Amino acid sequence: MDETIAVVGGGPAGLMAAEVLSAAGRTVTVYERMPSLGRKFLMAGRGGLNLTHSEDLRPFLGRYGAAGKALKPPLEAFTPADLIAWAQGLGQPTFVGSSGRVFPKSLKASPLLRAWLARLDAQGVTFRTRMTWTGWSDDGALAFANGETTRPSATILALGGASWGKLGSDGAWAPILADQDVALAAFEPANGGFTVDWSPVFRERFAGQPLKAIAVTHGRRTVRGEAVVADYGIEGGAIYALSSDLRGAIAAEGSTTVEIDLRPDLSVAQLAARLDRPHAGQSMATYLRKAANLSPLEINLLREAHGVGLPADLAATIKRAPLKLTGLQGLARAISTAGGVKLDAVDDHLMLKARANVYVAGEMMDWEAPTGGYLLQACFATGVAAARAILARPSGGE
Repeated sequence: MDETIAVVGGGPAGLMAAEVLSAAGRTVTVYERMPSLGRKFLMAGRGGLNLTHSEDLRPFLGRYGAAGKALKPPLEAFTPADLIAWAQGLGQPTFVGSSGRVFPKSLKASPLLRAWLARLDAQGVTFRTRMTWTGWSDDGALAFANGETTRPSATILALGGASWGKLGSDGAWAPILADQDVALAAFEPANGGFTVDWSPVFRERFAGQPLKAIAVTHGRRTVRGEAVVADYGIEGGAIYALSSDLRGAIAAEGSTTVEIDLRPDLSVAQLAARLDRPHAGQSMATYLRKAANLSPLEINLLREAHGVGLPADLAATIKRAPLKLTGLQGLARAISTAGGVKLDAVDDHLMLKARANVYVAGEMMDWEAPTGGYLLQACFATGVAAARAILARPSGGE
């Protein structure tokens, strides 16, 4: 058996695992099927590279829903503060935005990735690109599409989810693990948009425009943030934070309704007081613009919800504009995915129960989280956890 540890997947989880292992003096080879490393990481950088979030760990863990309990040990062992310190150690200081999100001051992924790869190279990590993993040979060796095999002392799989296939995360590994009796959950889109049956006029006029500083309610959950009108429906952070619940409701009922509060900083009474003014001679649009400071998008959103004739109780209407969601966008349009390796298919150290000495990390595990830094933080933290588990084994992982 080769003393090398194999990391399959060159995204954030895999590279972080390689860093921890190589820093401890272990020999590491990273196998990546794409021509270069960190492609999805670089794509995330186009939005400023939201690394993590500054909120306290308890609400932070709550962002992962049912998976929060399983992710608690990795996230407590590699916290947002640890991730910030790591970025600063690579010469990339961070700042906290107004929403609590944490970004590198450069607002780019490329400087951080370059510094990171240079560190890994200095620590002796070997990179093998254009290496597509195909499973295991009959004698138990890792196998690749080019015919190569290797027998590492341990393996970390960090192959990503099933969105952004053109960047390397296509979920093609799922049948391989299924053949090994690894329990998998079906892939589903997470952090994606939902279908709304907009009128043609509304779609043509407002597609691409943002709804800022709103609150979106579904059932008992309310999320404040932003959304964006799309030609197919609606997307954006406030919608993504509810995506798991919305997806489940649509699967069960065929559609579901959210309520949009266009003025979450005002109570119904406060808004009613602003609207309690004469408006004879004014159009409804002019009246709402002047009295409630509603934009043309917001006014027309109310009309989409209620028709041209708005309800008499305008304050309540503005605070609870219903929006019917009739479907969701597929994996190809999703930022991330739910599904993958079920959390009970791994032990407390992230090793596959069905395959000894094989660990998993990152988005290929069945957890999901909204945008806001939670996705990257869990990828980094599970990469660290898998690597530390190998280092903690008897004889250092041999």
